[in-house]
Amino acid sequence: MFRIGFVFVMLLCGILALSADQACAAGSTIKIGMIAEMTGSFSDFGFNIVNGAKAYMKEHGDTVAGKKIELIVKDVGGPSPEVAKRLAQELIVKDKVDFIAGFGFTPNALAVAPIITEAKMPTVIMNAATSIITTKSPYFVRVSMTLPQTTEPMAQWAHKNGYRKIYTLVADYGPGHDSEAAFKKAFTKLGGQVVGESRVPLKNPEFGPYVQRIKDSKPQAVFVFLPAGEMPVAFMKSYNERGLAKAGIKLLTTGDVMNDNVQDALGDHALGVISTHHYSVDHKSPENKAFLAAFAKIEPQRPNYMAVGGYDGMAAIYNVIKQLKGVIDGDKAMAAFKGMKLNSPRGPVLIDPATRDAIENIYVREVKKIGSHYYNVEFETFKAVKDPGK
Repeated sequence: MFRIGFVFVMLLCGILALSADQACAAGSTIKIGMIAEMTGSFSDFGFNIVNGAKAYMKEHGDTVAGKKIELIVKDVGGPSPEVAKRLAQELIVKDKVDFIAGFGFTPNALAVAPIITEAKMPTVIMNAATSIITTKSPYFVRVSMTLPQTTEPMAQWAHKNGYRKIYTLVADYGPGHDSEAAFKKAFTKLGGQVVGESRVPLKNPEFGPYVQRIKDSKPQAVFVFLPAGEMPVAFMKSYNERGLAKAGIKLLTTGDVMNDNVQDALGDHALGVISTHHYSVDHKSPENKAFLAAFAKIEPQRPNYMAVGGYDGMAAIYNVIKQLKGVIDGDKAMAAFKGMKLNSPRGPVLIDPATRDAIENIYVREVKKIGSHYYNVEFETFKAVKDPGK
């Protein structure tokens, strides 16, 4: 009788323990490590990426497949490869994250690639835009764009609209080199001529001499890529002070330069500037309306394309968690990312199963004043654009 009672008690304890383990598993946490530029002159990058991710969580909840979602944000401070590498190691070894995400800058993403590959850590690039990034680790997926992807349509649009002589000015790092090469290749292939080229340093450039060189070359237009933040504002100041607009030199840019959340600061100086990009805050769609409403609950400042990168990156991660029923495996996660379709605030997005890059619409926009505010107003669409280098 004693043995039967003992066995019964042990079985009961086992059932209770199993139930407790299952309850614990059902309520356990999936950790997402965010490596982002939260301080310094490029803090706007991290601010938008992280708040975009939080906006998605605000709209869709912080529990997926029975697992609580936790963001662990690490400040990389700017383009700092060694810091990014250290932070990635901390997130994997100390914080034991299930995903890594973020990356405003290419050098930071490239620096962590070997660590990501060794750990088989699914990693979502939410902004960094050099074409080669996804080739450096099979565990990278990108939900933003590449610079060739947004630049080639500008070259095509410019030629179609009668521009034949154009000067290029880009920031002197990976995305700038990509943008310069893509524009030159596409524009000259159509019969256009690049009459001059300038590369400017990322830190504290004095734009005056560069802008004067552009003016002296007498092109019909200047094509510009600079990372979002302080550099485009400084360039626009020199562009206007040196009288390029008055000289009839049209300004053509990527959307990084005509960043949505600096449009009001640029004011009338930016009116009429043409840019190509994958997102505008003025984009007309139910998805964008929902995104803007969710973002406003996190931060009253106008979001930009990096915020959409954070938002869509979280959408992709949530989809993977659902597909894997909350049990995260690096290889299975990457298989789930490939071919994924997102109904993004920017329009339809497909993660290319071959390259793990986004295939998406690229819009031609013009800066216009609507009421008392300034917007990049879309007026032409290049549909389902892939990175032309892949």
